[in-house]
Amino acid sequence: MTYKKNEVKKPKAKAALRAFKEKFYPEICDQDWGDWRWQLRNRIRDLEGIKRILQLSVDEEQAILKRQGMLPLGLTPYYAALLDPLDSCQGLRRTKIPSMLEFEVEPGEREDPLGEEDHSPLPGIIHTYPDKVLFLVTDFCATYCRYCTRSRMVGGGEFLPDSRMWDAAIEYIREHTEIRDVLLSGGDPLILSDEKLKSILDKLSAIPHVEILRIGTKVPMVLPQRITQKFCKMLQAYHPLYFSIHVIHPDELTAEAMAACEMLADHGFPLGGQSVLLKGVNDDPEVMKELNQRLLQCRVKPYYLHQCDPVSGSSHFKTTVQQGLDILQSLTGNTTGYAVPQYMIDAPGGGGKVPVSPNYVERDGDWLKLQNFRGEKYRYYDPESG
Repeated sequence: MTYKKNEVKKPKAKAALRAFKEKFYPEICDQDWGDWRWQLRNRIRDLEGIKRILQLSVDEEQAILKRQGMLPLGLTPYYAALLDPLDSCQGLRRTKIPSMLEFEVEPGEREDPLGEEDHSPLPGIIHTYPDKVLFLVTDFCATYCRYCTRSRMVGGGEFLPDSRMWDAAIEYIREHTEIRDVLLSGGDPLILSDEKLKSILDKLSAIPHVEILRIGTKVPMVLPQRITQKFCKMLQAYHPLYFSIHVIHPDELTAEAMAACEMLADHGFPLGGQSVLLKGVNDDPEVMKELNQRLLQCRVKPYYLHQCDPVSGSSHFKTTVQQGLDILQSLTGNTTGYAVPQYMIDAPGGGGKVPVSPNYVERDGDWLKLQNFRGEKYRYYDPESG
């Protein structure tokens, strides 16, 4: 399958989103549409539901019918409005609608490419780094990304909101005093109710050696209705609380999504953007520059650009590492440094994140040969003896 070059487009205006709502959900009042619980309850989850709003290709329809027991189809009505109803090659649509390519497994691909299960001392805890743990609080997402690293488990009911599992995981964190950083993930932690999320944060923040809490989420992009003033005020009790927001393309940064990020920033939460480099979606210098510049406009610092993990069935999303390096080099010097993320490869089997970057420095005896963003060469005196 060939994917056309993705283009930078202006995000859909509120008028376009309203037109989608009026066409497919005319009986729903604005209050319900803007209620995140309504959006979750009415996720599009099957072939009949998706065919109502998209003209499916043969490949897409076959994949939806075949995917039973695997990474499910799940799409909020809000996010469905961002998908091109006619073009199956649209980047955003490919990341959410199953493809038969998901069933092709290439060398090096694994169900658990990062060896998380080998670093999981008990359900819900992944302890790969010395002073940090990943706390999987649920396997549920508002939408499911087809390149998901945890496609082996998300959406399958393995990690349902379970206070007993949470308590055991929190006890593990309490007993391991080397842990200073706890990242809530899943699934998506922000699909939990205020009460359940508050309960988890209360217990974690009471542990003396836990210095910072983080939440990894795509909710501001796929379910921005979840971010409210009341919700943000509740979370202010847990500073320092950081958000890692998963965003892959400027088309996701609608007025609603940007407002959700701004609301979090207004309440004092540092926001970092995390993107995955995806073939035919964002593997283009102009797309990536537009994405990162617009993230900064809503006070999200582009933090990591991830090489796509070698999860089984993901080869159609993979770029070469050199493409990632070229994109990073295209950003450096051509936009503000704040818009340049770190490019990371997660080492297979649990080796952890490894930063990779273009080579701008070469040693020549006591001199360094430097190359700037224009490709110009310079020499810098730096004796090896110090």
